[in-house]
Amino acid sequence: MMNMSKEENAIYIGRKETMNYCLVVVTIFNKGENNCTIRARGRSISKAVDVTEITRRKFLPDMIEISDVKIGSEVLDGDYGPKTVSTIDITLKRKSSEK
Repeated sequence: MMNMSKEENAIYIGRKETMNYCLVVVTIFNKGENNCTIRARGRSISKAVDVTEITRRKFLPDMIEISDVKIGSEVLDGDYGPKTVSTIDITLKRKSSEK
């Protein structure tokens, strides 16, 4: 199972196939949730962007939109001392039905 934090509906992107993460996002929104956060760091950032775009354009085009993107960095302990790794948090939200 994917690493998901129930209180935030966070999906942590890792080594699994892109479509597996897309399915999790679709499942979260089909359960009636109003938002979901896709989180990644390092080399997984491009996969997080792919998951967001595939889900937003192909699976739920009239249902969700990007509400926030946060970028940052974390310092991790590596084999040769501290290492700085980039991070991204992409928040998707259900579109308002006022349109």
